[in-house]
Amino acid sequence: MAFIEARGLRYRYEAEEGSHEVLHGVDLDIEAGEFVALLGHNGCGKSTMAKLLNGMYTPSGGTLTVDGISAADESRQLDLRRRVGLVLQNPDNQLVAGVVEEDVAFGPENLGVPPGEIRRRVDEALKAVDMYRYRTHAPHKLSGGQKQRVAIAGVIAMETQCIVLDEPTAMLDPRGRTEVMETIQKLNREKGITIVLITHYMDEAVQAGRVVVMDDGNILMDGPPRQVFSDVERLKRHGLDVPQATELVYRLKAAGIDLGGSPLSVEECIQLFRKRLV
Repeated sequence: MAFIEARGLRYRYEAEEGSHEVLHGVDLDIEAGEFVALLGHNGCGKSTMAKLLNGMYTPSGGTLTVDGISAADESRQLDLRRRVGLVLQNPDNQLVAGVVEEDVAFGPENLGVPPGEIRRRVDEALKAVDMYRYRTHAPHKLSGGQKQRVAIAGVIAMETQCIVLDEPTAMLDPRGRTEVMETIQKLNREKGITIVLITHYMDEAVQAGRVVVMDDGNILMDGPPRQVFSDVERLKRHGLDVPQATELVYRLKAAGIDLGGSPLSVEECIQLFRKRLV
């Protein structure tokens, strides 16, 4: 069984004016230690998936299991959240204390972890995101990227096996985005933490080992970044972007200049141009 396993997963929002189903029978497996980028336009169900994985929502239909725990079992929601941590878009909404190390300790304290163990977890988590030297600082004085790294440290301190990040760099400047992405890569590579990254930035998506594209509450595409982004026509038909390098080569080909590839980065694009000039 995969670490995350969804079969016919459905979710319906209930409101006074009626109900609205946003997931229409999703089938998805994510193995332990994978780095998966989840893409799709607004309203396609990405954020709903994130909250289902973390136990914030309960499925309306189908099944979802995380490390063998059913997301439909409300008595085990705490166990689910011990396995899957959720990092949201705005870091200011996730910081609750006046000192960095106290903020990181908040999650373990709520789980009833003994004080000595909390101290160890907080120190290790801050070191993992390269924020240990800021442990006594006030969070509101940090940069956006630093705040988001503290939020990630708070999840690490809970010793979750998986981190779901819902647009974690959307409110950050380029430097902050780079800091957060480097942290995510490090946690996946060095600690084997399963990463599910929801993003609108294609240059972030290509850093994942696998890309899952959602459209209207269903899985549209699923595969390695190079495979998914090579099908530019299909992505465009569904109103989705591709990496800038991929877009450039696609437009050149449409204009009659075929560079013979589908690059994912500026470096790969430059290599194709060099081959063309030789």
